[in-house]
Amino acid sequence: MTLLPVTFDRLAGDDDLAAVAALEAASFTNPWTREMLAKELAPPSAARVYLLRTPGVRVAAFCSCWVFADELHINTIAVRADLRRQGLGRVLMQSVLADVTRDGVTRATLEVRRSNEAALALYRSLGFTVSAVRPRYYTQPEEDALILWRETTTPDDPHAAAGRP
Repeated sequence: MTLLPVTFDRLAGDDDLAAVAALEAASFTNPWTREMLAKELAPPSAARVYLLRTPGVRVAAFCSCWVFADELHINTIAVRADLRRQGLGRVLMQSVLADVTRDGVTRATLEVRRSNEAALALYRSLGFTVSAVRPRYYTQPEEDALILWRETTTPDDPHAAAGRP
């Protein structure tokens, strides 16, 4: 688990949006632009962007997602390259799951590259299981997407509640 002091909150303002867009661009081969992120967040919207901050780092990690009724659709999770492998992704995901559970979410889903073993290990440890494959879903490079679901997210679920900063 992370030894870094972190704070968890939601995207708030233009500076946060710029920091998320920069981390998105640094993390992915087909990143969403700042304009795409802003449009996604414009009201009315089911979109949420959660942030982890560390001392001196405005956005150490973020999770972009949608909440529809009782379902969480995780679109993107990214951790700054210099802060990876320190448990921030786990803390962020546990915090997101705990927050949406309070809003009545009972199921969560996401897609991940088949080759992303680190992400798969994290998601499995949080109770996600592979339910389907989307052939050739990703580009640059072309690769299958694994669709994962987490069927139960309840207030007493240790996966959702543990690690809340």
